[in-house]
Amino acid sequence: MKFTHMGDCHLGGWRQPELMKLNMDSFRFAIDTSIKEKVSFILIAGDLFDSAYPPIEIIKDAFREFKKIYDAGIPVFLIAGSHDYSVAGKSFLDVLEQAGFVKNVFQKEDRNGFIYLLPTLYKNVAIYGYPGKKSGLEVDDIGKIRLHEAPGLFSILMLHTTIRDAIGSLPIPAVEHEKLPKTDYLALAHLHINYQRQNRIYCGPTFPNNALELEELQGGSFYISDTSGKFERREIKLKDVKIFDFKVENAQRTSEQIKEELKKHDLKDKIVILRLSGTIIEGKLADINFKEVDSQASKQGAFTILKNLSRLQIGDSAIPISLSSENLEENILKEYIEKNNTDLNKLIIPLFSVLQVEKKEDERTAIFEERLLEEARRVLQL
Repeated sequence: MKFTHMGDCHLGGWRQPELMKLNMDSFRFAIDTSIKEKVSFILIAGDLFDSAYPPIEIIKDAFREFKKIYDAGIPVFLIAGSHDYSVAGKSFLDVLEQAGFVKNVFQKEDRNGFIYLLPTLYKNVAIYGYPGKKSGLEVDDIGKIRLHEAPGLFSILMLHTTIRDAIGSLPIPAVEHEKLPKTDYLALAHLHINYQRQNRIYCGPTFPNNALELEELQGGSFYISDTSGKFERREIKLKDVKIFDFKVENAQRTSEQIKEELKKHDLKDKIVILRLSGTIIEGKLADINFKEVDSQASKQGAFTILKNLSRLQIGDSAIPISLSSENLEENILKEYIEKNNTDLNKLIIPLFSVLQVEKKEDERTAIFEERLLEEARRVLQL
């Protein structure tokens, strides 16, 4: 029996209209492929939407896709993720379920300190699921999971969480996969990575959820698997990504340099990403005319253009003389704390330290973000 495993769709997660549409188009591609290949059912392992209450236009588009699946006679089984999870227990996933388009497979009984998951039965398959939660709060709960067994059936466990095997020794709360109940297929989402170890699979996002992921992944993915043990990763790449690197020193010359370089390349229907690095020695950031750069890319038919300025630093000459100081940051913080007397001030410096943490070489963006969030949660004692 063939089935689709997808997750981390994050519908509604982009602000740029063209990328919001491309995100939905990527989800549609996975749906259309599933229908074309006549899968028996579809699994969505969390974060179908980027929030529990997505924008109305996203809801309308999603409804059209689920109606299409419903008309094809393919059932959809899902769980909530950390983004579309609601502490109140209500989200738009409930509306989809009430419409008969999906089945949320999270069913549990609490017994003797353990969480017993009840199966959703479909033909010769037993599907279990436990939702992701904000701030990784599901990790401790997952360690208590037990399954109400369904002997003789192919078993699937859907989880939206971090498993230790996928992140190594990084200091992030994670689930030890050895302690999980034994199942025939572990359908994972949450980490936006390409990961398959035996029957443990992170499907990856159907479309990257931010600019850094777009640089790294350059597209989405999902799996078409079957109960005989065949697991096949499918890529979703509806647009090519073209990355340009520029080292900046003179801000006033940079926009012309970028435009001249863009003219040398075919940008038709491509996602263009500009990565600016170095230190601005002459001029200031505002001297880089990004409006002209955008116009140039648009003339060449680029689908959209994104800028990554995270590695760009401003030299001393760009700092107003009135603020120039050997301990500029320290003085600004001191002045702010004096003017704003609150108990929360004690968190400012530790949080600044956290935000200065750098991405390690070869570290996946999703894992770096998780590590950054965990350090922030530690400081905030969440």
